[in-house]
Amino acid sequence: MYYIQEADKLNLIFKLFNIIKLQDDKIILPIKEGNKISKKKCEKLAKKVNKLLMKTNCNKVVVSRVIKQQEEFLNYLYTYNCKIVDGKLLFEILSQKALDYAIKKKKLKKQEVQLSILVNDLSDIMLENIKDIAKQYKKVNIVTNHIQKFKKIEEEMLEEQGIMIVVTNNKKRSLARSQIIFNVDFSTELINQYNIYENAIIINVKEEVKIKKKRFNGINVNDYEIKFEQIEEFDYDKMQKFYHKDLYEAQFNLRQPLKNSIRKINRDKVEIQKLITTNTIL
Repeated sequence: MYYIQEADKLNLIFKLFNIIKLQDDKIILPIKEGNKISKKKCEKLAKKVNKLLMKTNCNKVVVSRVIKQQEEFLNYLYTYNCKIVDGKLLFEILSQKALDYAIKKKKLKKQEVQLSILVNDLSDIMLENIKDIAKQYKKVNIVTNHIQKFKKIEEEMLEEQGIMIVVTNNKKRSLARSQIIFNVDFSTELINQYNIYENAIIINVKEEVKIKKKRFNGINVNDYEIKFEQIEEFDYDKMQKFYHKDLYEAQFNLRQPLKNSIRKINRDKVEIQKLITTNTIL
């Protein structure tokens, strides 16, 4: 695992010849905060980073806040099949904490809230989350294009745990009264086909989504940040330059059972610090 960051002090020679510096597990680019670099320079730097990664047989990196603003550079890394840690996998595990944070911030009561979960491809983690979430809310809708697959889950939860959820794909009614919409994997194109409650809180887990409804006046969350008290290897420079969600996901075992993940998260006192929308922070 390598951590790609900008330089604190920009050497003219490094900048002129696009020299990258390797320092322990950090790849330091000849980029300074606030500087927008050209497409050509992005291509050269990405090529050099890829060569370095190939030599070390590594294709997974974490990038700093500043480097994340260089979209062209990131796009070139993706063309090299480089995996950039973005906190999305961790966000799925933190589903309940994200919902709890939104509920608390908006001063709502779970027992009075109608919650809709938008999901087509159900992971084991999200299945366990849905089971736990359904115990806490007044009404839970599962909105999906795969009705038959989810109907089996609906029946199992009712028979085995006495938990009632509603599986639906009604574009006019499914989201019309949902105060909270937890969007696991619906795209912008798909979610905008539904009537959405105009003051809803929408939390998008896997990808950034834009709500195009003119009457929508709610909150559309596309990113988040966390805080935590423990990390395997504390590095002041990393804690200052990188998103904490990315740092935490980078050292987190995402393949372990959800119960073990939750146990570790609680032990490290991981909390949602903020939910980020296009124009504001919740």
